[in-house]
Parts: sequence; C-alpha cells; structure tokens
Amino acid sequence: MTPLIQYILSQTQLPQAAIKNTIQLLNEDCTIPFISRYRKERTGNLDEVQIGDIVKFKAQFEELEKRKTTILKALEEQEVLTEELKHKIEATTSLIVLEDIYLPFKKKRNTKAEIARKNGLEPLAKIIMSQRATDIESIAVKYVNNEVETEEAALEGARFIIAEWVNERTDVRNNIRYQLEKFANITTKVVKGKEDEEKAQKFRDYFDWSERLSRCPSHRLLAILRAEKEGFVRVKIEIDDEKAIDKIEDRILNSNNACTQQLKLAIQDSYKRLLFPALSNETLNSSKGKADESAIQVFAKNLQQLLLGAPLGEKNILAIDPGFRTGCKIVCLNAQGGLEYNETIYPHAPKNDSIGAMKKINSLVDAYKIEAIAIGNGTASRETEQLIRKMRFNKDVQVFVVSEAGASIYSASKIARDEFPNYDVTVRGSVSIGRRLADPLAELVKIDAKSIGVGQYQHDVDQHKLKNSLDAVVESCVNTVGVNVNTASISLLSYVSGIGPKLAENMVAYRDKNGSFTSRNDIKKVPRLGDKAFEQGAGFLRIKNGKNPLDNSAVHPESYAVVTKIAKDLKLNVSDLIGNKLQLQKIDLQKYVTETVGVLTLKDIVKELEKPGLDPRQTAKVFTFNQNIRTINDLHEGQLLPGIVNNITNFGCFVDIGIKESGLVHVSNLSDTFVSDVNSIVSLHQQVIVKVLEIDIARKRIQLSMNYK
Repeated sequence: MTPLIQYILSQTQLPQAAIKNTIQLLNEDCTIPFISRYRKERTGNLDEVQIGDIVKFKAQFEELEKRKTTILKALEEQEVLTEELKHKIEATTSLIVLEDIYLPFKKKRNTKAEIARKNGLEPLAKIIMSQRATDIESIAVKYVNNEVETEEAALEGARFIIAEWVNERTDVRNNIRYQLEKFANITTKVVKGKEDEEKAQKFRDYFDWSERLSRCPSHRLLAILRAEKEGFVRVKIEIDDEKAIDKIEDRILNSNNACTQQLKLAIQDSYKRLLFPALSNETLNSSKGKADESAIQVFAKNLQQLLLGAPLGEKNILAIDPGFRTGCKIVCLNAQGGLEYNETIYPHAPKNDSIGAMKKINSLVDAYKIEAIAIGNGTASRETEQLIRKMRFNKDVQVFVVSEAGASIYSASKIARDEFPNYDVTVRGSVSIGRRLADPLAELVKIDAKSIGVGQYQHDVDQHKLKNSLDAVVESCVNTVGVNVNTASISLLSYVSGIGPKLAENMVAYRDKNGSFTSRNDIKKVPRLGDKAFEQGAGFLRIKNGKNPLDNSAVHPESYAVVTKIAKDLKLNVSDLIGNKLQLQKIDLQKYVTETVGVLTLKDIVKELEKPGLDPRQTAKVFTFNQNIRTINDLHEGQLLPGIVNNITNFGCFVDIGIKESGLVHVSNLSDTFVSDVNSIVSLHQQVIVKVLEIDIARKRIQLSMNYK
C-alpha cells in the first residue's frame, strides 16, 4: 500500500481498492462527475461526495509531502539531518507535528534568545537547565562582558534561551494545545466609543460576551471575528494560565535549588511571550477553519438546492424588473430565452400610470403569446405583483415572483455585455429574471456563486476553499441535469465534465458557424476537443431530435454497442426499446457483462432507457403572499403567513413573507423534536406556513415559527 493510499484510508475508511482505482482515474484527468457516473465498477460505486473526499485528502497529502521535501532540504543544508530525524519527518502525517519537529532548526531572526547566544550565554542556560548548580549567581558573574554588563543581565539572557527551548518542546506544546482545545474561552469587549455607532448595533450581542470556544457555533464565531475585523470589539482567547504554567513546570522541574527560580521565570516568560500567543492563535485559526468549513457546507447545500430549483421550462415569458421612480423594466422572451421586446412602464409613484401600464402588459401578453410573468422580488415587487394579479388576460397566464439575487452582478458582467451588446444593464437584468424562471440552473451559472447570497458569512470564510467548493457544486448540478448542446450558453457548457471555458467557446463558435449538432459524434469536430474531453463530457451533453435517440440520454457513447446488442436480442430497434419498461424489465443483465461494462453500469443504462433525458428537477409552482402584508408594520404576533424559504443557515432558516425583511425561523422553532440539520426539515424555495412570534421594528428583525400546531 502506498503512503498516499494509506493516508487517504486513515482519513476516509473507504475501501482500499476503491481509493487506488479512483486515484488512477484522477491521474488520468478524469473528472468527479465522470468517475461517479461512468466508472462505478472501478470505484465500487463511490458517489461524488466520497470521490470529492479522496480528491481533498490527496491534495492534503501532496501538500504535506511538498513541505517535508522543503524541510529535509533545509536540514541537509544546515548539516543537522540525522537518519533518526529524517525517519521522524518522513513518518509524520500531520502538518502541525511536522512544523513542531522543524521548529528547533528554523533559521531565527534576531530574537532575544539569538542575541543571548551571540553574547555567549548558551553555556549558562545549559547549566541552569541541568538543575545541578547550587550557586547560580556566582556562576553567572563569569559571563559578564562588554555586551552583558551585569550578573542579572546574564541570567536574563540565559532565561531567554531556556524560554526558547521550552517553546520548542513538542510535549509542552501539545499539552497547551490540549488545554486550549478543551478549556479555552473566547471573550469579547466593545471598543470604547464604538458602542453607539449605528453599524455596531448588529454586533450588540457581542459587546460583552464569553463562552467556551469549543462550543461556540460556527455562525457565532464568524460574527464575532467580523465584529473584531470591523473594529467594534476586541477578542481574547483565555485559559487558566496558572494551571498551564504548572503543567509545564511538572514536565521540566526535577529539583529545588538555585536553578529552580530561574527556570520558573524562564517558563513563565516562554508561556506568556512565546507559547500562549502562538498556540492560542493556532487554536483560534483552527476553530475559524472549522467554522469556515461549516459555513461553506451550508453555502454549498443552499447553492445546490437553488441551482436545482424547479424550472418552468420552455415558455414565452414576460419578465418585469420592478421600480418606483425609474419605472418597471419589461422584456418579452421567447421559449428559447431570446429577447423579443423591451420597454419601461411607470405604474407606481411618482407617475402612477397604472392604467397605461396594464394596457401595455395586456397587449404584450397577446402579441408575444405570453404564458408566464416573472416579477423580480426587489423594490416595488409587491406593488407590481398586486397590479398584475388585478388584471384579466384572454388566456391562462401564470404569475411568479423570482429572486433577483445577483441579477445586477450579471447585468454588468462581460457575459451579459457579450450576450446583449446593444442593451443597457436594466434590460439585461430583466432578461436574467425571466430566464431564471425558465431554467434557474442555465441562468445562475453565469453569476459568481458568492453573489447569489445564499449562505452565511460568505465574505468571512477562506475564499479559495469557498470557490473550490462552489465550483464543485455547480459542476455537479450541471452534469446531474445534463446540457442541451445546441442551446447551452458558454457559461453552462464550461461546467460540463471535461469541457472548460475555452472548449465551451469553441463549441458555441462551431455551432454558430455550422448550425446545430445532429449527433454526439459531431462534437468531435469542434477544434481542440480531443478524445479525452469527448470521453469525459459526451454522456452529459444532450442532442434533442438527433440522428441517434441515445444522444438525448445519459447513456455514454462507449455503451451504445451494449444497448444495440440488447435491442437486437429483443428483436427491437433502439428507438423502440427506449421507454419500453415491459421489455427493459426482461433483460438478464449478467448476459451483457464485459470487462469494461459491469452490472452497476448496466443498471444505470436500463434506468436511463426507461426515462431518457428525464430532468431530475421538479416543475415551478405558482405562489402567492398574503396581499395584506406590505411592510414590517403590518405584522403582529400570532399571524399565520405563507412564505418561501430563501436562505438556510446552521442556526435556522430565513423566510420571505413578502416584505423587505425576511423572518428567521430559529432551529428551535422548526419542529417539536430536536433538529441537528436544518436541511433535513426545509429546503431552499420551499413553500411554508409560518407563525409570527416576535417583531423588533427598530432592528428590523422578525422571529417566526414553523412549530405552531
């Protein structure tokens, strides 16, 4: 077993063969969606999460090995690398342990200990450390020189050296780490003069706060650290200093003589100046890392739910970006999302031309055969929705309120400018609202995921880890749904397994020049799209009404021959086999097992043939808010209101009840039983009924409950 496999095995407990084969596939530039979908026999049916864990721990191991190489080289150059030390370094599986081993050998800047060494005080430090001398003062006199003017200066310099030795002891560091991990408190105090500032009020709960760091929930820790970053509070990590120092003394002191007092002073100095500052920061950073991980997981779950939100499908849509003074921007989109018409109407104050606005909307609904109206949920949304719901159309027109989150980011982006070079940001924003209703996934992939605003403290967490996690979610969602290669944007295609931004551009350019792809084989004609990219992406690219019916399914081209053989054995054409559950259930899968195609793959093929190209998402449903609630002032305790879950956190979920402020359903008010995972109770965009518990108009906070029966 290689060290890499051994390391991943210790972290995941996944089967050894599955880890080995997955690493081989990753080294062959296979993507996570491709491996999890089309290489189940080799991985033992690992899912995307398990494969993602292998990727994560593989990267951690490689980072550890890289650091080991750097340290070993540095120790060789210093000529201090022994076989024992080399073995110790090579055997470690922790970056923290590795750095502790290296700490005594690190080239140090001009520290107090280094200055003392230069002044010849290391022999004195060794004498004190031996704890044998009975008259240390008379020994110290011998070390007085031009640089060290007094006996006390000599002893102080020796103590600086001893303090450094104490700091470098792994056992001491691990004991302090243990105490910090188990017993550290995080405390905050408001910065004097900041308590009355308006921006500080959202952090008012943390003006004087203290709790065990290990029990501090991720959202609270991130809020506290943001309050510190913005200059409203000071944060301290605290443990029982006397107890911590006693623990160090127990490890070092073994006598009671003239050296003892000097050692005690050195230990106190080491603890206060070196050990505690460094290790308390390490502990806080570790807690911050765990909080980041938790927040990123919440963000990832929310994003996944948002991207897999119910699409309305290919419909003619009239989209409205509401506004008061600047009017409501209207666009008409065809079933493919193409812009047919745009205009601005002014139904609200100050112009109040509601009659003219309704006439215009009515005429557009008829002229462009509108089947649904999408209204952005920003300013003037409720007023616009009420206006639309008053209207009577000549046909059935569904009305939806759509989240605008990130629409302004898209409308000002290069992607939007390239799509609509002749229109301004207001028109592009309205188009985005309409397209989100038709297909949330296809539209939202054009926006930086952080700008969509689902999650908690996304700007406070590790941005690199956040980006990697969200990119993985987008990639997973795109490949789960599949992509129509003849209508997909560059943004959508770029997330298809094995494709990427450059090949996506080439695919769209080829499509524009040569017309629609009629088969998956045509995709091979795209410039620079080689065999590997085709292998990775083909199964996720769909071609509707193509030459081969399998091209509109998740069956990979490498398995077409198997399907053809199955159809032939059943005396059917492939097209007759698709959707034919009766015939598909007769198949003896073992008969078609080969070296490359196993039972797991065959089961997937049969499942896909039953409902080829089936969109795993639900269909969009119309929702109506309480029309009597327009502002927070219209609320009163005890009201039951319809709402839509618009954000999920570890401490509860936020619900849009049709006003500017979303209400919080705290985790304790989600159910009459204990809730460990908010996502197990609610999902993003879920339609719910909530009860108003408390209204704080001054702070614009609303407490809601879903546990009211």
